[in-house]
Amino acid sequence: MTRTLSAVPTAPLKSIPFLLFLVQIQIQIQLCFCAAQSIDMLVLPLKTQVVPSGSFPRSPNKLHFHHNVSLTVSLTVGTPPQNVSMVLDTGSELSWLRCNKSQTFLTTFDPKRSSSYSPVPCSSLTCTDRTRDFPIPASCDSNKLCHAILSYADASSSEGNLASDTFYIGNSDMPGTIFGCMDSSYSTNTEEDSKNTGLMGMNRGSLSFVSQMDFPKFSYCISDSDFSGVLLLGDANISWLMPLNYTPLIQISTPLPYFDRVAYTVQLEGIKVSAKVLPLPKSVFVPDHTGAGQTMVDSGTQFTFLLGPVYSALRSEFQNQTSHLHLLRVLDDPNYVFQGGMDLCYRVPLSQTSLPRLPTVSLMFRGAEMTVSGDRLLYRVPGEVRGNDSVYCFTFGNSDLLAVEAYVIGHHHQQNVWMEFDLEKSRIGFAQVQCDLAGQRFGVGL
Repeated sequence: MTRTLSAVPTAPLKSIPFLLFLVQIQIQIQLCFCAAQSIDMLVLPLKTQVVPSGSFPRSPNKLHFHHNVSLTVSLTVGTPPQNVSMVLDTGSELSWLRCNKSQTFLTTFDPKRSSSYSPVPCSSLTCTDRTRDFPIPASCDSNKLCHAILSYADASSSEGNLASDTFYIGNSDMPGTIFGCMDSSYSTNTEEDSKNTGLMGMNRGSLSFVSQMDFPKFSYCISDSDFSGVLLLGDANISWLMPLNYTPLIQISTPLPYFDRVAYTVQLEGIKVSAKVLPLPKSVFVPDHTGAGQTMVDSGTQFTFLLGPVYSALRSEFQNQTSHLHLLRVLDDPNYVFQGGMDLCYRVPLSQTSLPRLPTVSLMFRGAEMTVSGDRLLYRVPGEVRGNDSVYCFTFGNSDLLAVEAYVIGHHHQQNVWMEFDLEKSRIGFAQVQCDLAGQRFGVGL
């Protein structure tokens, strides 16, 4: 989602092998702490809420934050602890909290109430060295404190100072965690945006939450049926999980204008519809000399977006293989583009309770493959009705229509897939799994 500033080192959680979060995707979930079955496991509920387009912005070289489901973790920060809720995002680096009570937000963090709160001076190495991947460099304010400005493609913005404080997850405390204490912000959707206190960045940047905690890896799994699942922070021996297929993370050390060096970037090598591989050269999937064309795995984006030539080939082949399905009629409305980048939509009779059998779409990565099938291929647009028909849109979109120079793999296509982000070995692994059963395997009732 966003990218961030830099921080002083914090003590890693060496005593906790992993943290397990229970994900329950619904409109509202009451916060509760589930007692760990042993000292080695902490269970913390995530709540999930439906969010309209634009509620959380994206940095200039990323997709607009268009998804309508966000995973939110509730925790406490400061001394004494204050309750906060943060949107979890693998596409962001800097975690931040709203600290201005004068604006209309349901929850804010008050640094004056925390005795452990400490602003970061602009002369510190945190400010001078660890903010190099920020789109807008950190600066010095009038009080000689490290100042951050976050601006986004949808005209949203947020600014404030870097600071450190103690973050509490379950029974564990993490003193000295660096975050942004934002005292000014502008949102394109203030009503929905105000429901959360801030954002928890989980990308590869040095100031992301997972980097500061020094976790060797993290994993998550989201069900496609009841939207329950688990998020696992740290390394755990999961004997019942089938072997993962791994694809290496791509790294480019040279700064390039269109390449996000702290994103989870993998190499897409091809796409197939059913058994037919699209006749595209592998070169179209390789970043060019400007960095344009990287493939990012991002939990902060709902759907998957492909660069124009690849999207056009996929769109054409999917239409060709579904042309015989009479229950699917292409929506003939050139002015209708769902979420700004998805222009292949269908009319389906309102009386139709299920979709016909659809061809699969497989994303072919270096060393691994992710197959999208069934209902994950077509998304029913809420509230959109044409005559006696509902509207379903193809869940792959055109990056070019959003002026984004990248391939982005969204969380909708990661459902029922165990996703492991192995930071230690610089790779991402995945395997098909029934994610609604994952919590039960950990001894957690969903």
